[in-house]
Amino acid sequence: MADNVKQHFRPDEASFIDFAVALIRQVEDEYRLVATNFLNPRQQYILTTLINAQDTVKMQMSGGFLDAENQRAVLFPAYYEPTPTDYDMQALQINYPIKFSVLHHSTILGALMHAGIERDSIGDIVSNDQGVWQLMVTTPMSRYILATLTHIGRTKVRMLAINQQDLIIRNEVWETIEKTVSSLRLDIIVANGYNISRTHAKELIEHGKVRVNWAEIRRPDYVLAIDDLVSVRQFGRLKLLAENGLTKKEKWRIILAVIRK
Repeated sequence: MADNVKQHFRPDEASFIDFAVALIRQVEDEYRLVATNFLNPRQQYILTTLINAQDTVKMQMSGGFLDAENQRAVLFPAYYEPTPTDYDMQALQINYPIKFSVLHHSTILGALMHAGIERDSIGDIVSNDQGVWQLMVTTPMSRYILATLTHIGRTKVRMLAINQQDLIIRNEVWETIEKTVSSLRLDIIVANGYNISRTHAKELIEHGKVRVNWAEIRRPDYVLAIDDLVSVRQFGRLKLLAENGLTKKEKWRIILAVIRK
């Protein structure tokens, strides 16, 4: 199964495909539910593709927040009905002196990573206009964070466990745009998504200011695929939503979702 699927995806995605196939086989062999850690949109797309190719295992996903980017998947036998507790997630809120301090997504994520927490144990990190910050984590990791995280940068914080009905709604507006591009190279997509020159896009990538699915990519020629999430420092985020084939001049018709800072 894995070898047949890999030819349709990038070589650097082979290890995740092996992982996903092993999870599916585990559910088939043990007749029980299995949960993943948080998956980025591209991983969700790959796993969904694998699940849709067979009938014995089903899947549902949740990231807690409305329209969450990072989501946990639960895989289960076709006869099983999953419940919200199967996702084993806990929402946390950051209590800090809002009037005197400013927190940023990158600072919060950096503090968590510095504490030795793996990225896939953390879901979305969300804020609203009032400076409230919340995040979703796995339940086991929430206990560690609640017990140990006391500072984010120089700001003293207290982490609070909250109910999911108290989650804020992210104040982000995605703009959907259609483009015709010569290729799906990272520099070309960034240039078209933010209406900047390809030279500028290339410089941003080579200076480590661009991440694809939260991994720093310094190759302008890196080829994007459906549901790749691209973060561009000081510009925002974009996602490749669809490839709509080639024009007569051999150019790609694509749809992008873009958030501008």
